[in-house]
Amino acid sequence: MNIEMKRIAKKIDLVITDVDGVLTDGGRYYSDQGEKLKKFHVRDGMGINILLRNKIKTIILTKEKSGITKKWANDMNVEEVFSGYANKEKALELISKKYKMQLKNMAYIGDDVNDLQVLKQIGFAAVPNDAVFQAKKTADYICKNRGGHGCFREFSDLILQAKFGNKTKWY
Repeated sequence: MNIEMKRIAKKIDLVITDVDGVLTDGGRYYSDQGEKLKKFHVRDGMGINILLRNKIKTIILTKEKSGITKKWANDMNVEEVFSGYANKEKALELISKKYKMQLKNMAYIGDDVNDLQVLKQIGFAAVPNDAVFQAKKTADYICKNRGGHGCFREFSDLILQAKFGNKTKWY
């Protein structure tokens, strides 16, 4: 991690994440009743909990309205789920006010064109390795891992290492 990225990451007090294409591989499993399954990586859930141990909350921001996501978020101790936001940047002001925090102290990881405005406005922006090229151009950090394959954990570890170094409470 370069010096500038470390300086930015040290300021992060809240992490916001997209779901499909970040916490999942972007695949959706449907039946005739609708969405049935999403696959989440266990290390991403652990990343959320390690952030929390170090007093950094995680919020999910997604355009989807998924009961599966809400259930997983609850099981993983996600602070809050903001769902149904087609224009995700509109949620940023609400999040900033609610958590009494400036955007420069927030991180976001997203993967597609509907994440671009958030990636541009947030303090520390990341994308999975398989994100669309427009998102990669906008990001401060491109993960080595793909969406659904531990990219959130990679990003959270990067923030924790920059912010706390050897004093990070890993477990």
